[in-house]
Amino acid sequence: MVHFVGAGCGAPDLITVRGLRLLQQADVVIYAGSLVNPALLKETKPGCQLYNSASMTLEAVVEVICRAESQGLNTLRLHTGDPCLYGAIREQIDRLEQLGISYDLTPGVSSFCGAAAALGHQGGAEYTLPGVSQTVIITRMAGRTPVPERESIPQLAAHGATMVVFLSAGMIPELTRQLLEGGYAPQTPAAIVYKASWPEEKTLVGTLEQLPGLAQMNGISKTALILVGEFLSSGYDRSKLYDPMFSHGFREASQ
Repeated sequence: MVHFVGAGCGAPDLITVRGLRLLQQADVVIYAGSLVNPALLKETKPGCQLYNSASMTLEAVVEVICRAESQGLNTLRLHTGDPCLYGAIREQIDRLEQLGISYDLTPGVSSFCGAAAALGHQGGAEYTLPGVSQTVIITRMAGRTPVPERESIPQLAAHGATMVVFLSAGMIPELTRQLLEGGYAPQTPAAIVYKASWPEEKTLVGTLEQLPGLAQMNGISKTALILVGEFLSSGYDRSKLYDPMFSHGFREASQ
């Protein structure tokens, strides 16, 4: 059996209860390198075999899994954040299905959730504010790995929605240019969140046009999310859910 588990975005106590239980029971753990907090690996049982996938190919990962299966061992594939986002799990799952190996998935706290929490003291902890934005676009810039043309940064930016950009901290000047090209105003609120929930977490808040300078001044070129949108400003409409004049299935409106 192979368990795909989201380790959470950094802090070891952000793994789920189920994920921690599976980690403590695993015979073999293949973890996503330095992106997984080492404190989590201390939760493994004595004799557990640990493999750092940072230096492994897909074939090498599958080889370890097949060897564990032949020995009747349980394998845990420990991904960062939530494995459904940029986790490259589909290609692993396809191999497992071809080989007839059982698997399951346990979700984790994604870094885009951790980033929102990190910005709480800045007033930007909610991506979907009434009257401001009800859509969150999670994406990445094209780099060595391309993206479909219809999902280019300028095309997505044209929606003016909240945007969370992964895997692009090393390309912030070009990212900024493309966001502006797509229609965001230079003064659009924006932030860089470095290593959300880790001890070295850092949040940098400013405007879109300030992003390149903020990144350069703080030496940030990796392991950071870029957040863009008016959700970082102070204005929004009151939620209807808790409005005394709004009726729903559990409450009548006040007269």
